[in-house]
Amino acid sequence: VQLVESWGGLVQAGGSLRLSCAASGRTFSTYTMGWLRQAPGKEREFVARISFSGAITLYADSVKGRFTMSRDNAKNTVYLQMNSLKPEDTAAYYCAATSRDWKFLGDYDYWGQGTQVTVSS
Repeated sequence: VQLVESWGGLVQAGGSLRLSCAASGRTFSTYTMGWLRQAPGKEREFVARISFSGAITLYADSVKGRFTMSRDNAKNTVYLQMNSLKPEDTAAYYCAATSRDWKFLGDYDYWGQGTQVTVSS
């Protein structure tokens, strides 16, 4: 599986961005997808996860109520709608995939190259 993120950028605090992640392959609907982020000097952290069908989504407490993850299996794409952005959301955002179900433990199997999100105060 190859993953390509897009639509990161620079936004003012309180603004919105919508990230996209396009996946290759014919079995996209059999992958649990995730968004993770890493800020300079910090550990990579979980942001959101979505199940095969999109019926189940999980969010980090820090983004709950502000971010929404969704997927379109017909387009092999997942999205991360980010609203009410804060300077502390500044990070490189990575899309990731695994063939395990949404309850999996451990790391993802496939990763995108990342897209930078910068939130100015």
